[in-house]
Amino acid sequence: MTESLFPYAFGAPIAAFAVTWVTITVLLRAFSDRILDHPNKRSLHQRPVPRSGGIGVAAGIAVSIPLVSPAEWWPLWLGAVFLVGISFLDDLAGIPIVGRLIMHFVVGGGFVAGLLLGRIELGWAPIAVVAVVWMTNLYNFMDGMDGLAGGMAVFGFGFLAMAAWFAGNTPLALMNASIAAAAVAFLLFNFHPARMFLGDAGSTTFGFLAAGLGLIGWRDGAWSIWFPVLIFSPFIVDATVTLVRRAMQRERFWLAHRGHYYQRLVLNGWGHRKTAFTAYGLMILCGILAWAYHVAGDSMRLMILLLWGLLMGSVMLGVRLAERTGTGFKSHS
Repeated sequence: MTESLFPYAFGAPIAAFAVTWVTITVLLRAFSDRILDHPNKRSLHQRPVPRSGGIGVAAGIAVSIPLVSPAEWWPLWLGAVFLVGISFLDDLAGIPIVGRLIMHFVVGGGFVAGLLLGRIELGWAPIAVVAVVWMTNLYNFMDGMDGLAGGMAVFGFGFLAMAAWFAGNTPLALMNASIAAAAVAFLLFNFHPARMFLGDAGSTTFGFLAAGLGLIGWRDGAWSIWFPVLIFSPFIVDATVTLVRRAMQRERFWLAHRGHYYQRLVLNGWGHRKTAFTAYGLMILCGILAWAYHVAGDSMRLMILLLWGLLMGSVMLGVRLAERTGTGFKSHS
């Protein structure tokens, strides 16, 4: 971030919100019948919905980058631009899963080589690449219900912004705040009943930036590696546990499905709104636990991790009990 732009940097979140809102509004008015997500047997929506919201989010984030991002972060933004382009092409015409995965590893490898090598121990590099690729994909897997992915972005990047601010890392704080602001603007169109979906262009970008900025903050000493993991754990745990369970059951886990915990709640009768608000509560609790871990001494951190594990285990058990006892209520929300 240059000194000449610094006075304007604090307006970056406002600019990100405004540009995202305006872009999505234009897309809805001019292209509402293009790039539609048609419902199928694996969907939770029941009518075609435009899925170009990721373009609006990307535009909002892009306008904030010159105001707040250090120049050295160019591998992050180059990777994000590549992901938006490839994912938008996937939204338009479809790209084989193997091709997408190879490209994700190229992006993850480029980010790690450009921003982490030389700053972290060499043994962490391949783990970091896999983490970036997994976060990029799991965010896409979890983008299957009105308001869910946008809400995770609001709370997730919001907590990262707060921690970076208290750590004295203003560019990192404002960049995360700008992404959270763009997510708020998108959520105005995406909360049930959704008028716009993220599409792969938005979900993969959110996932990539969550991993990328989380690792940058770890590299710079703004937080420990557990901090971003705990913040985004509602998505990480659901996606990872679901993938492992499906793989153990010898299902074709790489195909779209309705086996995630949030999908199971909607199908059990909770509806989009109740499930979304419940997920928001879980996101806030995980953010609070992440913050507690962040500020606690070593003697308390194990206790906090145990509390977090108890929370996540209770949530998963609660979903299973709701399915077995039929405690959900029928709802069209």
